[in-house]
Amino acid sequence: MRVVPNLYPAFERHEVVVHSPRHVRTYAELVDTEIEAVATAWEARRRTAAAEGFPYVYAMINEGRAAGASRPHSHSQLIWLREPPPEVARESAAGLAEVSAHDELALGNEPVRAVVHPCGRTPYETVILGDPFDLGRALLVLRDVVRRLRAVEGPVPWNAWLHENHLELVPRLGILAGVELGAGIYVNTVAPEDAAAALRAV
Repeated sequence: MRVVPNLYPAFERHEVVVHSPRHVRTYAELVDTEIEAVATAWEARRRTAAAEGFPYVYAMINEGRAAGASRPHSHSQLIWLREPPPEVARESAAGLAEVSAHDELALGNEPVRAVVHPCGRTPYETVILGDPFDLGRALLVLRDVVRRLRAVEGPVPWNAWLHENHLELVPRLGILAGVELGAGIYVNTVAPEDAAAALRAV
């Protein structure tokens, strides 16, 4: 795997993490050692960024053209920032604890587990968290959820990102229209308990 500068950077420091030397078209096809290498790369780049005056690295995966991916080969992006982005600053530990408490929406009972968001913006929106949070394990759980999602809905586009102590996965099964973008009201057509049941059944 490699980390290279983004050919079309949107920020001062913007990198691409190529997940595998194999032509892997989806994150779901990565093997354990490749995902462990991704976790190692993200953590190493975070340390380097901090040493160079960028204390926050925003890591994300866009899969599928509708999710913003411009290349079919599985990859992630790292954006070096001088401070946490606004969405991270708005989050609260209490909110994450509330999501984690929904055992009926959990896809596993491991220390790091996936929970279908009880108030997801899109169908199957999932939060991957743990106490303690382990990035390597979380990225493996993400692969498991993506595999399940593909089994239920097919190869849907999706976005995932790392915040301080959790990963978020947002499948792109619908279109964000005027009510979502203008009013901030999200219409989710799959109840979270139905989404969790479908993913668990795979």
